[in-house]
Amino acid sequence: MLTVLLSSPRVAPGLLTWQAWSALRAADRVLVGQAGHPLIPALTAAGVVPAVVDAPPPSEGAALAAFLSSLVVSSGGAAVWLAPQDGAVDPALPGLLSVPYQVIDGSYDLPGGHLLDLVSIMDRLRVSCPWDREQTHSSLLKYLLEEAYEAAETIELGDLAALREEIGDVMFQAFFHARIAAERPAAEGGFTIDDVADTLAAKLIRRHPHVFAGTIATSAADVNANWEEIKKAERAAKAAVAGSPDGAGGPSVLDGVSFGQPALSLAAQLQRRAARAGITRYATGPAADITARTGGATMAADDAGTDDGAGPAAKDTAQQFGDELMALVARARQAGIDPELELRAAACRFADVVRERERAPGRPRD
Repeated sequence: MLTVLLSSPRVAPGLLTWQAWSALRAADRVLVGQAGHPLIPALTAAGVVPAVVDAPPPSEGAALAAFLSSLVVSSGGAAVWLAPQDGAVDPALPGLLSVPYQVIDGSYDLPGGHLLDLVSIMDRLRVSCPWDREQTHSSLLKYLLEEAYEAAETIELGDLAALREEIGDVMFQAFFHARIAAERPAAEGGFTIDDVADTLAAKLIRRHPHVFAGTIATSAADVNANWEEIKKAERAAKAAVAGSPDGAGGPSVLDGVSFGQPALSLAAQLQRRAARAGITRYATGPAADITARTGGATMAADDAGTDDGAGPAAKDTAQQFGDELMALVARARQAGIDPELELRAAACRFADVVRERERAPGRPRD
């Protein structure tokens, strides 16, 4: 009887299932074709000493099956074959054996365990690849943005097969930046991929008290309300740490807004944030009447996270807005104006107005 023992390289050697240890201790011979197999030290320490045999390469399934079968027949009894952990064994190997056999999974990966492969691959790339070795946070910035846009495009197209790959490309950027940061001491802002994971996990738990604590939330609106209160507290805490002497740099509803994003996304996010502070006037001067046409009600619905775009009428309205934006871009182009730059400038002016009004709480809101 031959037992083919499979094990994961992502699980500490020796952490095997009860079934695996039972088979190992009951075996007359434990065989391995790789002198450096990670399980050898752990098994040897437990009194199970594997015999390293000169077997055919794992990829040659037929030759390896014949070799193992002959060993079992010649020696008699039960034998365990420690399969390599690199996945090089031909999956058809068991079916090629001429002796009775069983296949045992000695250890299983936890969900997310394969991310450990990315850590080791990223370490090797950073050391061994000339291009990867030269990269910095700044040089990788354009790739981070490009990969995010490419992932967004697959979602827009409904191409879920492509999304799998594009999400991986986005993930690679996160691993790359963490690997670069790990080369600096913690005192100089260095961090590891584990630090990133710990920070994210703590944030997710903190911002979901209805899941991890006793807060009650029965609807998406309740979740949004809790979310905003938590983020408000976080902004206040960050401002306290920063220590603004005159209050001018105190917590703002705009804290956390990325001004590096495309101007249209920036304008939309600034308007959503401003609505939370009761500010719904988007511009000054001749453009201020936009509030009367698209102000408070639209912003309030957007801010609450409602989705009333399921019906045909709502879709027609959304398409109309898209057409109007295209027409506005055409007008700007004909006038020799860069719409991206001008909208970004207007968004920045609006941000200044919001912060000014936040510093003067006595002023009436729009």
